[in-house]
Amino acid sequence: MNIFLNYVGQQLNHAKKTTKLPLVKTFLRYNSNFGNDILHGIKVLDLTRIIAGPICTMILSDMGAEVIKVEKPGTGDEARLFGPPFINNTSESCYFVCVNRNKKSICLDLKSSGGRDIIYELAKKCDVLVENYVPGTLNKYKLGYDDLKKVAPHIVYCSITGYGSQGLYKKKPGYDVIAASVGGLLYITGPTDGEPVKVGVAVTDIATGLYAHGAILAALIQKRQTGKGQKIDCDLLSTQVASLINIGSNYLNGEKEAQRWGSSHESLVPYKMFKTRDGYLTIGIGSDSQFKDLCYKIERKDLANDPKYQTNALRVENREELVGIIENIMKNQTNLQWMEVFKDSSFPCGPVNKLSEVFSDPHIKSIELIKTLEHPKVGKIRVVGPPVQFSEGINKVRSPPPLLGEHTNEVLKQYLGYSADKIESLRKQGVIA
Repeated sequence: MNIFLNYVGQQLNHAKKTTKLPLVKTFLRYNSNFGNDILHGIKVLDLTRIIAGPICTMILSDMGAEVIKVEKPGTGDEARLFGPPFINNTSESCYFVCVNRNKKSICLDLKSSGGRDIIYELAKKCDVLVENYVPGTLNKYKLGYDDLKKVAPHIVYCSITGYGSQGLYKKKPGYDVIAASVGGLLYITGPTDGEPVKVGVAVTDIATGLYAHGAILAALIQKRQTGKGQKIDCDLLSTQVASLINIGSNYLNGEKEAQRWGSSHESLVPYKMFKTRDGYLTIGIGSDSQFKDLCYKIERKDLANDPKYQTNALRVENREELVGIIENIMKNQTNLQWMEVFKDSSFPCGPVNKLSEVFSDPHIKSIELIKTLEHPKVGKIRVVGPPVQFSEGINKVRSPPPLLGEHTNEVLKQYLGYSADKIESLRKQGVIA
């Protein structure tokens, strides 16, 4: 990648001096993948499992990076076993396929000296290594950052852990729900008068993967300037505490302990889910003008003029009375009827959809967010495509999630030049599978 960028720079500098810009345009035209695949030429060695790590590397793969997923012989990524449900009565879990598209899978025994040597050789060819083992685990196999940078000083080495590589908890294993518990998310989630509640999906894992992918991109940019790799530490607990945003700031700067608000907002009223005749509908009022619009839409202009509700601060102060009035109004019509009433509203609103309604939503269909892939074992599978689009770059679903060890031979042959005899010998030794 660096060689390619340096060559482009040389061509551009030469063109400036000689005014032969068509030469550069021709060069770039015949290397159009570089211009369209945002991470064209970037190679990622993926030693991650479950969600936080795999979602990070999947995002990079959507943008064109080549991702080699290293899995444990026999079982592979634990997420392969997370089920039911499994797809079409096979052993392929729905859990695994949601975060592992566009990757090549190889099975490698990291505890063996042969497996370690293969990682060293692959690291020399790759730009990034991502792992999510408990701190210290890979050091035992001589695969920690201090070991890898000796053989691949250019490598961007990203460790995704539960608690980071420093501090009192660094040796502890970490899962999303534990970080969400220790980091305060469960405490502030749930009914006002109920117990703490887990969020429906692993949002702490997802946020950590997003932080990690952004950090990796930043490190790649810096590497272009310095030629050096570096270690990145990204952990679930720090991510969760950072994700407390205004609730955390309320405590740090206002000494205000948090509480559970159900679907309501602590600082905005009305801003919550309301029961309708056939379901629930959420309304978010963020300004006085939006509140006035709501009052007119529900045919209660008197509320807009009531001195008790003139400002958001007053509406927060008189929350229970105002919310009670709106609740009594909202329960009289269906979601569909209310969405027709609110169709031209200035305030955001939407029904609380079950998944059949989410994936049949006409907007979701119109943007073609759901992609269909042909899986080598189970046939057609559907995945949610990238939520980000670029005007000048490709960000897309490229290939189905791999079978366990599907690309072992291919990677060893094409990346490392191993012969068929050497590959077979490694297989007999149990180094690969």
